[in-house]
Amino acid sequence: MGAVVVSHQIGHQADTKALLAQRIALGKQLFNNPHLSADGKVRCASCHMPEKDYTDGRQVAVGVNGRTGTRNTPSLMTLADAQETSFFWDGRRSALDQAVLDPLTNPVEMGLHDRAELLQHVQQDPAYAPAFERAFPEAKPAISSEHIAAALVDYVRSLRSPESAYDRHAAHNDKTALSPRALLGLALFQGKGRCAECHRLEGTPAMLTDHTYHRTGVGLDAITTNLPTLTEEVIKRSLQGGAVGNRVATHADEAQLGRFNITQDPADIGLFRTPSLRDVSHTAPYMHDGSVATLDDAIDREVYYRSLQAGHPLQLSVEERENLKAFLQSL
Repeated sequence: MGAVVVSHQIGHQADTKALLAQRIALGKQLFNNPHLSADGKVRCASCHMPEKDYTDGRQVAVGVNGRTGTRNTPSLMTLADAQETSFFWDGRRSALDQAVLDPLTNPVEMGLHDRAELLQHVQQDPAYAPAFERAFPEAKPAISSEHIAAALVDYVRSLRSPESAYDRHAAHNDKTALSPRALLGLALFQGKGRCAECHRLEGTPAMLTDHTYHRTGVGLDAITTNLPTLTEEVIKRSLQGGAVGNRVATHADEAQLGRFNITQDPADIGLFRTPSLRDVSHTAPYMHDGSVATLDDAIDREVYYRSLQAGHPLQLSVEERENLKAFLQSL
């Protein structure tokens, strides 16, 4: 009897694994389909390029009909982290199955009118019917916006960064993984530089974020004189979810308000989600608006702003900055 139960469990696990593989394959197919955009030219992979660690290397995203947004494209390589419950720079979504659909209906990203139009596009493509039936065999109908979201979620959660030099150092105690310079940079990252306060080193692998929001000072100078009017208008509209995304993508000044667009709390003006530093040397430019062009510039910016927050200069020598950069490159 016990052998029968074990055999049944193994078979169930195999079926579950096979279904997941079907959903990942379907999600990848959707992710790479330009016909799910208003102009038939933009796909999810247009901004989340595999060869650029699922970013695009641009200051801000470029979508349908060449329209530019207001936000830098974040990498998707850390979405497998189950602790992540805030998505987009302002955290306007708390569930990934909602977040993956928003770009499809954002007016400057993929530009579809709504989820009904998305569903129509998918249903009208004969290649999708058998793929959805394999991925969701018990669902009737097999094609729905919920199933589109589920397939995309399974695909992006399957994306994993390759093991880094720092991973080998931290997880496997590999004494040769980090160069002497990078080891000195790690000490700065954890100590004098205070970088690890926000870019946490806990976990295996380390996600290098605290999953919360911080002010970097980037972008606020340009809206200071108009801040009362901007905040009053945001509070008056009090948009939620995807509607916030549509608004900030088309209004650069409001985009700089960050988390305030979601909470309407004055304390949240200019706060943005802490990005992971995994693969950071490959994902320039930096910050929510892509205004910091290089890793050297990002280090300088962080050192400067840390000094302001601490109330005294954080002085790093040229040698220390190079050490810190070497550590960041090991991530």
